Amino acid sequence: MAMKQTKAAAVRRDPYRNFRFRLEIDGIAAAGFSEVSIGETATDIIDYREGNEFNHVRKLPGLHKFGNVTLKRGMTASLEIFQWHKLILDGATGNARRNVAMTIADESGADQARLVISNAWPAKYSVGDLNGKGNEVLIETLELANEGIERVA
Repeated sequence: MAMKQTKAAAVRRDPYRNFRFRLEIDGIAAAGFSEVSIGETATDIIDYREGNEFNHVRKLPGLHKFGNVTLKRGMTASLEIFQWHKLILDGATGNARRNVAMTIADESGADQARLVISNAWPAKYSVGDLNGKGNEVLIETLELANEGIERVA
């Protein structure tokens, strides 16, 4: 005797892959990043107890901390990344803050998820090692300090 299916067939939702994404810095498409690492978001915990309370402490949320975001790409003739970092070196910090959006696409290329990084600015810039016997792409790395990471889609 066959069993009846009582519930409608569930739609299968596979997780997104980590290799289809694009980056926009203040609305400008910045193609060519090969790797993006997003630091963790954490909230400090405040232990609090008043003298007339029972023998345990309450846990209250404290300050929020957003981890740095690291961007890596193959070095090209473009100076955009370095010039953004140079704003900080030159003391123009007010002009250096940017909003960065990362869009994750599914296997067909359709947009599925979006993360927005608020008020990001270059905290570190580095260029990979050079090697006369090497056979690899020269990578430039930019680490962004920020004031918020939010998933908006």
